[in-house]
Amino acid sequence: MSRVASRDEQGESRVAWWRRMSRRMDKASEQFAVQVQDIVLLRRDLDDSFYDDLLEVLLAADVGMATAEPVITTLRRRVLEERIPDAEAALMALKEEMVAVLEARDRVLRLDARPSVVLVVGVNGNGKTTTIGKLAHRLRTEGGSVLVAAADTYRAAAIEQLRVWAERAKAPVVAHQHGADPGAVVYDAIQAGVARGIEVILVDTAGRLHTKAPLMEELKKIQRVVQRLVPDGPHETLLVLEAPTGMNALTQARAFHDALGVTGLVLTKLDGTARGGTLLAIEAELGIPVKLVGMGEGIDDLNVFDPRAYLDALFAGVLQVHS
Repeated sequence: MSRVASRDEQGESRVAWWRRMSRRMDKASEQFAVQVQDIVLLRRDLDDSFYDDLLEVLLAADVGMATAEPVITTLRRRVLEERIPDAEAALMALKEEMVAVLEARDRVLRLDARPSVVLVVGVNGNGKTTTIGKLAHRLRTEGGSVLVAAADTYRAAAIEQLRVWAERAKAPVVAHQHGADPGAVVYDAIQAGVARGIEVILVDTAGRLHTKAPLMEELKKIQRVVQRLVPDGPHETLLVLEAPTGMNALTQARAFHDALGVTGLVLTKLDGTARGGTLLAIEAELGIPVKLVGMGEGIDDLNVFDPRAYLDALFAGVLQVHS
């Protein structure tokens, strides 16, 4: 996809966005700081009890055992090898280990095919429609052409809501009447996208309770429609999750991944959670990377996930407590 901004300009824009958004993560940062302040302030010996307490802190933040335990094991080794002197320095080393874990994952959106089809799924109320509007705006701002498929045909309000967001993003919409076959909408959208030379087709879907098998089967049908027209599609299947749902998001992610093969996660309301580690747990358990994060209701409030900026924001409260 063509880009109107250089890589340097995009990098500067991302840094500015995360700097602004990190101020909204104060709930998670403050909660994390409260949980670790005794460990840091008391400057206890770096003994077994220190590591046990640190593990408990990570688990309380919903980091998950699959991530927390190996990170703590690596930290123990670093403390010995580098002769790390105290709890504060060990905590900063912990952050770097967590950064390394997150930065090892590939978070690039695969949008090189023409057209690239992106299936956006999730349970009701997690922000799929607004995410599509924000993503359409982001891609358009970067110089791409985008078309939106209104495949949530069960609620007339959903189609209208999508039209509003797409209009804000200056992206055309393919929609049928309320109650129409979602697969037919996707078929027409792809046909239209090919005819117009559209680069990216974003497919909105009806909210699915991950426990309802018939509803999940319909998503598989939409996936098959895409594959008939675009054999290597969908190129991305993005699952939208709300950060404040905590570890329940892991249950949702597992169900959607088993059914569809989710390629990336979009975490919304990152500024509304006190448990900042959920995304680490999901990534470790399922191997699905968080590719996009949203904070706020503005059309610009969506960006690619930056592991270092995220952990800088999460650990900011710890530094403030110690200073």
